[in-house]
Amino acid sequence: MTLAALLDYALAKPSVEECFPFGPDVLVLKVHGKSYLLIPLEADPPRFNAKCDPEWALELRETYAGILPGYHMNKKHWNTILLDGSVPPQMIRHVIDHSYELIQGR
Repeated sequence: MTLAALLDYALAKPSVEECFPFGPDVLVLKVHGKSYLLIPLEADPPRFNAKCDPEWALELRETYAGILPGYHMNKKHWNTILLDGSVPPQMIRHVIDHSYELIQGR
């Protein structure tokens, strides 16, 4: 999945807002004022941080080389997902959906 495809998918969700609270290099997507994705725009390879259930976070890290503990985040509740081809697009969409739903309390 490309960074452009990730943004198209993540921004299409209801009530999502874009902001740059950490400066111009990190795009933060929020829903109802709460961060659900953090995207460093200059990262190589492209990557993003997503909130995740702690048990599932560990399972994902064991399954996919491109899913790591959340960089600069609470590593229990956040994962960093590399867009390097090691994580299938359908799983990336599932991780985005999961983060969005967690932030909304579903």
